[in-house]
Amino acid sequence: MASAGAFPGRESMSGTTGEKVDMRFEVVVIPVADVDRSKEFYTKLGWRLDADFPFENGFRIVQFTPPGSGCSIQFGTKMTPAAAGSAQGLYLIVPDVEAARKDLVARGIDVSEVFHAGTPGAQFQIDGGGRINGPAPEHASYRSFATFRDPDGNGWLFQEITTRLPGRGLGNPDIATLTGLLLEAEKHHGEYEPTAPKHHWSGWYAAYIVAREEGKTPEEAAKEGKMHIEGAR
Repeated sequence: MASAGAFPGRESMSGTTGEKVDMRFEVVVIPVADVDRSKEFYTKLGWRLDADFPFENGFRIVQFTPPGSGCSIQFGTKMTPAAAGSAQGLYLIVPDVEAARKDLVARGIDVSEVFHAGTPGAQFQIDGGGRINGPAPEHASYRSFATFRDPDGNGWLFQEITTRLPGRGLGNPDIATLTGLLLEAEKHHGEYEPTAPKHHWSGWYAAYIVAREEGKTPEEAAKEGKMHIEGAR
């Protein structure tokens, strides 16, 4: 493992200088009344079934993962005291909300029409108040939605994100996003290269991409790339 000095400016969980600890949000538990009914529903969505483990004491855990997601859901018996259907505003980020909606409709799922918020927070209103039919003008990133519910009423929200705000990280990038990131890295590396010591581009790119994944801006990521190359000399 690298020494604390290799990561200047970073602090550990204890507050002392050192490598920070990754904390990857991986699973959300949703409350359901009928495990088999919920399993049938999430299978119908086309989500990957990761596990279905029953135990002798009545405990049962079922896990599904949406396509392309780094986070999964779990439900079962003896898992949560929350009321069935009480999980609301569960985000599913998609690059094309209309395509995502059409896919679920083709699977027989009841999905709202695509809409954008006419008033702040309208996407969370169960009665549909404040919604304006159709995607946001020019498909503005973060502003187009569609909603659906599972058999218990747990509420899911499609949100269309085409361009992320600065410093928000990458999540699970698709090919188009990763291509854009590599082009961005190429541009910044090109600006650094004329004054850089001899190095292989892969090391700079790796440091840049990791920094961007951590939510740093392109300018901050370029500094990380420079630090990686010149600190490794």
